[in-house]
Amino acid sequence: MTKRLDAVTLGETLIDLTAAPGQPSLYAPCPGGAPANMLAMLSRLGRKTAFLGKVGDDAFGRLLRQKMTEAGICADALRIDPLRPTTLAVVATDADGERSFSFYREEGADRFLSPEEVDVSLIRSARCFHFGSLSLTHETNRAATVFALEAARAAGCLISFDPNLRPRLWRDLTQARRQIAWGMAQADAVKLSLDEARFLLEDDSLTLDLAALVLRAQYPGVRLLSVTDGANGSLCAFGDPSEMVFTPAVLTKKTCNTTGAGDCFCACMVDMLLRGEPLTAETVRAAADFAAAAAAYVTTRPGALEIMPAPETVALFLKDISREKEEP
Repeated sequence: MTKRLDAVTLGETLIDLTAAPGQPSLYAPCPGGAPANMLAMLSRLGRKTAFLGKVGDDAFGRLLRQKMTEAGICADALRIDPLRPTTLAVVATDADGERSFSFYREEGADRFLSPEEVDVSLIRSARCFHFGSLSLTHETNRAATVFALEAARAAGCLISFDPNLRPRLWRDLTQARRQIAWGMAQADAVKLSLDEARFLLEDDSLTLDLAALVLRAQYPGVRLLSVTDGANGSLCAFGDPSEMVFTPAVLTKKTCNTTGAGDCFCACMVDMLLRGEPLTAETVRAAADFAAAAAAYVTTRPGALEIMPAPETVALFLKDISREKEEP
């Protein structure tokens, strides 16, 4: 019998080829992919996790399996494609740590995960099932995601969704909006950026609070909605009628790369739901404060999956932030 798991994700795991600090022509392979990053953070928080996905039979695929295992993620259901390569993303970072992506995925292994390759026993053993929109971009991986989600619903899992919009990976942005809307309608918990909310609602003028209000009205099944806006903070909406908690971002002079910060934030909010605490202003604020600090820590280091912090690391980081503020 499969051991009880806290969370299972289905989706992409890939290699981020990230420019080395001060050496823009030198790229280092960093294991990543939003669903895998999210699990890595949950594992750092003491959760038992497992990943469902697909990589190539190549050095990058073997590296991803190794790093997942080292991060505490069960990779037994990570499928190997003998014909297609592991998906790659080349990440360019500006002076503020903001990223732009170039993907090598059209024949990437992750998008060819089929329903037959989904380990349903893992899903049935889990308390939470998490997915993102990149497993909905093409027919094969979309079918695998729908199949897995149906199994998760039947098992009574908490459903978590992160749109993680990457426009270049969609052949049709109307289809992207439709699939993200479908994902929102399935979820109990959602983390999305303000830019993603504006895309979904087709309104570039939306503020954090208005975006949250509109989304909560359109998707009443979402128990906890987190809308993030980078250095401008985040807003979590919950309850009926909607209650909202705004959390300022934790700012640090050491920010160099924002990859994985949103995935970290998402994991921290899911961790709160897994604790079974009632959704109150106090519990949501405490979780969002921690999530903001953990996400800020992630921005201070290159990489994603390998740099998710344990709670004690976050506590030390906050002390460093306090010292930064005291410096002239």
